[in-house]
Amino acid sequence: MKLSVVIPAFNEEKYIERCVGSIALALEVHAAKMADKEIIVADNNSTDATAEIAQRAGAKVVFESINHISRARNAGAGAATGDWLLFVDADCELHADTLADMLDHVEYHNCVGGGCDMVIDRAPALGRLIVFVARKFMKLTKNAGGAFLFCRADAFREVGGFSEDVYAAEEILMSKALKRWATPRGLQFVFLTRKPLLISGRKFYLYSYWDFLKIFLYALFSRKRTLGSKDRLGYFYDGRR
Repeated sequence: MKLSVVIPAFNEEKYIERCVGSIALALEVHAAKMADKEIIVADNNSTDATAEIAQRAGAKVVFESINHISRARNAGAGAATGDWLLFVDADCELHADTLADMLDHVEYHNCVGGGCDMVIDRAPALGRLIVFVARKFMKLTKNAGGAFLFCRADAFREVGGFSEDVYAAEEILMSKALKRWATPRGLQFVFLTRKPLLISGRKFYLYSYWDFLKIFLYALFSRKRTLGSKDRLGYFYDGRR
């Protein structure tokens, strides 16, 4: 197999080197299990040094001018040459054991793709609660969180990539689309738990409780409108890092 790791990135100069480095190390540890590999950073119209740092770290950089997470993911996938895709967020660290779990499922478990459990590096009480609830939801529904999603490249393209009609929750829609694609083919969408992905709790220090509550209330009373509105999704797109 050839694995293409895609990292969408918007103003991630503080984190992108660490992310790319962790992925490069994990890929090197398990190089024997892959015919080839590549790391692609989809620079989503950053105004900082994200692209330059990513290139120096050894990643291929592609540019997406419209600030939209789905477009960034799709741009990275469009440049990918692997037969498997792995999407990882720019403020995360990938452990070699997490990649090993994924590669084992690819080789032995007849899967179309999957998501992964996550653990936060640090966060205040609200952040830990939100991540706890999100983890329970992902495990229960076996949907991928946005920070980690892998899949067959042919399946990804046949379902049309990430939906560009939404500005958030695109990974849940992709999980459901891949499950629909997989079912008649006798494949499964899996959820990895052996080694959780390390995610950043930085946003819980950059934004107030009210910022999180406001988006929750928007989504609760007007979910479709909220997911389709960049303006309602504050901390996803305002560039504060």
